[in-house]
Amino acid sequence: MITSEARWGGGVTLLLFILIFLPLLAVLVNVALPGVFFGRIELQGLGLLGDIFVRPLWRQSLWNSVSLALGVATLGTIFGGALAMIRAQWDFAIGRLLDAAAWVLLIVPSFMLAQGWVLFASRDGLMSQWLGWEWLTAAVFQPSGLVMIMALSKFPLAYLAIVAATEWNVRQFGQAAQLCGASPFTVWRTVQLPLSAPSFLAGWTLVFMDTVGDFGLPAALSTVYKFPTLTYSIYSAIYQSPVRFDMAGVLAFYLVLILTVAMGLLMLAMRRSRFDFLNARAVRKVKSKPRHAWLLNIVIGLFLLICLGIPIGTSVLVSLMKQAGEGLSVANLTLSHYAALFGQSGGDHRLLGYKEGLLHSLAIALIAAVLSMIIGFIVAYVLSFTESRFKSALQLFSIVSLAVRGVVLGIGYIFIWNQKWLEPLGLHLYGSPSLLVLAAVAGAIPYAVRVQLGSFSSLSASMLKAAAIQGAGVFDRMREIVLPLVRQSLLLATLTALGTSVFDLALASMLQPPNFVLMPLVIDRAFEFGRYGYATAATVVSGGMVVVLILALQALVGWIFRRIDGRRS
Repeated sequence: MITSEARWGGGVTLLLFILIFLPLLAVLVNVALPGVFFGRIELQGLGLLGDIFVRPLWRQSLWNSVSLALGVATLGTIFGGALAMIRAQWDFAIGRLLDAAAWVLLIVPSFMLAQGWVLFASRDGLMSQWLGWEWLTAAVFQPSGLVMIMALSKFPLAYLAIVAATEWNVRQFGQAAQLCGASPFTVWRTVQLPLSAPSFLAGWTLVFMDTVGDFGLPAALSTVYKFPTLTYSIYSAIYQSPVRFDMAGVLAFYLVLILTVAMGLLMLAMRRSRFDFLNARAVRKVKSKPRHAWLLNIVIGLFLLICLGIPIGTSVLVSLMKQAGEGLSVANLTLSHYAALFGQSGGDHRLLGYKEGLLHSLAIALIAAVLSMIIGFIVAYVLSFTESRFKSALQLFSIVSLAVRGVVLGIGYIFIWNQKWLEPLGLHLYGSPSLLVLAAVAGAIPYAVRVQLGSFSSLSASMLKAAAIQGAGVFDRMREIVLPLVRQSLLLATLTALGTSVFDLALASMLQPPNFVLMPLVIDRAFEFGRYGYATAATVVSGGMVVVLILALQALVGWIFRRIDGRRS
């Protein structure tokens, strides 16, 4: 049994090392030896790290990323926390729509949302042309405006983390405070809020990490507003002439450092805090009807209209208009942009080829979703139910994976897999779709592991020990005991990985093979070259198709599960 566990643990640890830790290690090595992976050994030492405080672009990129992430994390947690507390306390009509909107904002990538805001608020945008709101451009396209835009799209990370922690009611603590004369607000401030502190901290950290590693927003804003961040500057360093390996390595190092510090603070705070308040008297919270439900529905409805209605609604409107500047009239309506999506891909390949790009992106995302689900299942099993000697290393790699964002992963894969000595071995993967698949799997593994660890924690290890005593091997225990009990989390992990992989602009931009069209790049480049109708039509169709695909897969797998349960009963 020990040998079998060691084999599984060692195999999946080696896999995570190759997919995630090795690219990260290559990025860090490149800081001291820029160009070492391409035959140019230039010993720089660690002194180059200090240049980020001297060189204007490097310093500005660091400051923009940190200040943006701090602002978005704080404001996004305020939004998400307030909505989560309201959702947990009261039952109101728009509550389910709030839950659905949170998931939609998580699935839709930031570059698509940012494009909608650009078309809405830029100098040539809808509001400026239709209503003459020129002040809106200056209000939105400045640091505080970007913080607001990002917070409106990132708050679901905090909302979902906090609302999950409010599932159980421990009202005896609040009742004790009320017996001592505390007012309802005092009870909330001194009892309920402190008990929710770990979830608020987790939500803040998730928003911070997602913002500091975001590539889509600066990519979309680059057409109208120059706001260099670490992620976009790393991309620019690799794709400028001459290539700046030193700049890419240093900025990637600081990006990883910031993400690592954020994770470390979260783990330290959670480890030093005791919030084991759930006991036998805890019951599931029963939501009550608010006194002024109509007012609550209006306020939250207006908030969701801003979050989703402005970026997505603007994209839908622009996709249906011949010219955005001619207003919304019958004469200006057209479906030609949608028809162009599925036409022949002749002409400028940077702007056309959406059909091929969509098929390529969906195929890569589907493969990555299945593989990351399988890998995540094995990782969660080894961490939860085995005593493998590789357990500590596997735990380290699974945590480090959260810090390896798309841009860092992309530059690391370029360093590792673009080596001439790999050609005789058939492993020179740079410039091939297979490298995109590997990168997509690596990018989806953190989500797959985290989703499945939650369900694994509710399983009793005694069942597996009993099966092991009866001679069942590790694979048999996975298949016959664990798999049927965690199948819903497997489905959720697969769908989450699918949704995050299909729109990954960072990896698509850095690892696109020659003459291989990818859907995120088609949308981004069409927007960059001013073909807004084409870009927005592609955005609407892509988002709609992915949502339909996810719902169809969920329904199909649910039907299969019911058939299996029916046969067993």
